[in-house]
Amino acid sequence: MNWFKHAFAVDAPGPAEPTDAQREVVDRLLREVVRRKMATPALMLLEMSRPLNYVTAQALHFFHPVATVVLNRAGYEQFVKFLEQRGSIDYLCRRLEQVEDDSSTESEKPAKGEPNDS
Repeated sequence: MNWFKHAFAVDAPGPAEPTDAQREVVDRLLREVVRRKMATPALMLLEMSRPLNYVTAQALHFFHPVATVVLNRAGYEQFVKFLEQRGSIDYLCRRLEQVEDDSSTESEKPAKGEPNDS
């Protein structure tokens, strides 16, 4: 009967914590989204897809053979495994905002050799 008490277990509420490999893949993806100035549409998409994140992860498993022709196989698998976690969307949204803030702070700094206005 020990197996039965975990039959309906769900992840703890709140953002999921990725492994180091998953964090590396997520950060690389989010930096690319911010570089292309697509953070706002990405946040909207993530918020709208929140109820379907597990279904989306399963769809990505389906597209695995096609996607790995173009993408890094290990990174793709890590990203899909991370998306299967209940709090992954919370983590992605929070981390995307942090990456965007870091990027805007970096762009506001004067480049070397430029005079500082202060």
